Amino acid sequence: MEIDKKVIKKLIDALEDLKESLDKSGEKFDNSNNEQLIEKSENLNFKSVKSPIIGTAYLAPEPGAKPFVEIGKKIKKGDTVMIVEAMKTMNHVPSSHDGIVKKISVEDGQPVEYDQELILVE
Repeated sequence: MEIDKKVIKKLIDALEDLKESLDKSGEKFDNSNNEQLIEKSENLNFKSVKSPIIGTAYLAPEPGAKPFVEIGKKIKKGDTVMIVEAMKTMNHVPSSHDGIVKKISVEDGQPVEYDQELILVE
């Protein structure tokens, strides 16, 4: 597939205009963290564990309990990384990879979509 350079130029210009309008309105436009994460994930071959269903993500088995995973924790394929509640059913989400947890992408009690990234594993 060939990409038209004119279309890319228009997109870049539109993004620059958006950035300028955000700067003028006083809002911060900082995409450096996203760019760094994308760069790291490409360079270090991060693998993501994604939500198998739509629901509410819980990081621990019950309120006040120790979370299933923490950043820096070593996990094995099949370990429960969190629970996604859907229609009053608690669904344990297993890790699809061995490795070390590098990022937890959701907060406790946060709604999640199907195929949304839950954690990054290195």
